[in-house]
Amino acid sequence: MIVAAASSFAEIGAGVSLGPNAARAMKLIDPAIYAGFMACATNNGWPDRQKYWFSFRKGQDTSSKFGTRILDLFCETGQTSVHRARYLDELVALIPPEIAHFGKRFEGVDEIDDHLVLHFADGTTAQHDALIGCDGIKSKVRSAVLGEDHPAVNAVFSGKYAYRGLIPMEDAAALMGDELARNSQMYLGHGGHILTFPIEHGKTMNVVAFGTKADGKWEDPEWVKPLDREAMFKDFEGWVESARQILSLMQKPDIWALFHHLPAPTYNKNRICVLGDAAHASTPHNGAGADTGQAIEDALCMSQVMAHVYHSEDIPRAFAAFDRVRRPRSQAQVQTAYESGLLYDLQAEGIGGDWEKVNNKLATKQQWIWDHDLEADVKEVVRIYHEGTAKL
Repeated sequence: MIVAAASSFAEIGAGVSLGPNAARAMKLIDPAIYAGFMACATNNGWPDRQKYWFSFRKGQDTSSKFGTRILDLFCETGQTSVHRARYLDELVALIPPEIAHFGKRFEGVDEIDDHLVLHFADGTTAQHDALIGCDGIKSKVRSAVLGEDHPAVNAVFSGKYAYRGLIPMEDAAALMGDELARNSQMYLGHGGHILTFPIEHGKTMNVVAFGTKADGKWEDPEWVKPLDREAMFKDFEGWVESARQILSLMQKPDIWALFHHLPAPTYNKNRICVLGDAAHASTPHNGAGADTGQAIEDALCMSQVMAHVYHSEDIPRAFAAFDRVRRPRSQAQVQTAYESGLLYDLQAEGIGGDWEKVNNKLATKQQWIWDHDLEADVKEVVRIYHEGTAKL
């Protein structure tokens, strides 16, 4: 059974890109999931750029209108992106409608003997054998696993924020030219960076412009706010002409504060487990927390280990095996995503604005994410479950 607080399946945000590891994970879970992704996927517009992840450019090199290109980074899937809402529609089509229950906001859970009693905001309860929380960065299920007072229970501000918006592709191409508009680009500069890539089969350019909060604090209770255009243009004052043109075209942009989780000591507590952003919310600098495929990798390992569970008393052992396999890699992704944000903003320790060092780091930093052996993870989580070697 799927229980959601919303009145229906819905997604916020615009473009999301998924790398080779995510593609492999989708295929291993169910080829229909990958087929749904590809049905709404968009690649770079030029045939000879299909394997490009990003072309990296100097965003503040005003000797060039478009920013001097420093590196083209390739991967097996290139820049493969979808509009979030379109992809969600594809996924929802695979879910039997009778298993989804909406308008049920989770408030807490009691573990009684060999079952759980879930409590909802409307005063109702439900009894189940297990609870897997996929309730996002502000997860209440995470609180049930760690305890409300645990120092890692709440996400913390990363020091970065992002302006997000969309541009009709024809408008972007008319202003910037086809090469920059129709193929993924990333402009790097001191304290910020801008990335663009096509979505909706090339009809739209997705834009995300990142900035740094000087004091490292975000005290506003709202994490997503309407854009102050004057503040955005001030953040990118002195950047190359193409970057400033991109910002001027953004439609209905918002500013998003970027939070992430500190490492949790566990993702499970007996019959309760967390997955995705509820377990390891991340900044998006490796391609977004979900975009690096971590939530999809979670789903792969969880689905495979649960396929071996035939008795409810074995659920805690399955969750413990999941935790042992998934927690180290997913938490490493959170840390390296934060470090990637510093790299793009020329703030990385020992690298800063040394372009040779930036180039060298860019060329190698994604491989451990993209090239990971997911089938080995599946074998390992099943082995640990059957051997019962994970700590409960």
